[in-house]
Amino acid sequence: MPKANVYNMAGEKIGTVELSEAIFGIEPNAAVLHTAVKNHLANRRQGTQSTLTRAEVSGGGRKPWKQKGTGRARAGSTRAPHWTHGGLAFAPKPRDYSYPINKKVKRLALKSALAHKAQATSIFVIDNLALEEIKTKQIVNLLGKLELSGKKAMVLTSERDENVYKSARNIPGVNVTFGTILNPYDIINANALIVDKTALTKIEEVFA
Repeated sequence: MPKANVYNMAGEKIGTVELSEAIFGIEPNAAVLHTAVKNHLANRRQGTQSTLTRAEVSGGGRKPWKQKGTGRARAGSTRAPHWTHGGLAFAPKPRDYSYPINKKVKRLALKSALAHKAQATSIFVIDNLALEEIKTKQIVNLLGKLELSGKKAMVLTSERDENVYKSARNIPGVNVTFGTILNPYDIINANALIVDKTALTKIEEVFA
């Protein structure tokens, strides 16, 4: 049974907690993780790139010289792709890069990402992740105690907590989200997961 250390908000270790074998104890599937991460990055692409073809570049309406007798190659427009100031051949246009993947693949990828973090002892469970006021210094101190200063960390709360969110959002590399809104890319991209104990329970209820 995989385990994780439990800390208080002062960064002091106060015990351990057993993690769900069905999620954190599986063998991570690298192929499925790769598929899910590729899908996530593709879905995030804006696809707004747009350049001009020869039909869209202004000018070039007049034939630059007559067809025959000049000794030069035939030319019908000064906006052909091989001309300076000409249009672009096979110009990229706005498109949708997103594509769906199987729901079971998503679920397995998420479990694989969480299992990988558990095996790397990169999950830090906080007994009660809450702040009485918006105070970035408290989150910075917690990261320091956990030896995560300057590293990428994902903070998982059971529900939206304005004090925690606003206290952590300005810290470089720190990402705050809910325990039930997860994706494999963000988990793998983080050096460590800082999980509220209540959020951990929700994760095990939803994804087990």
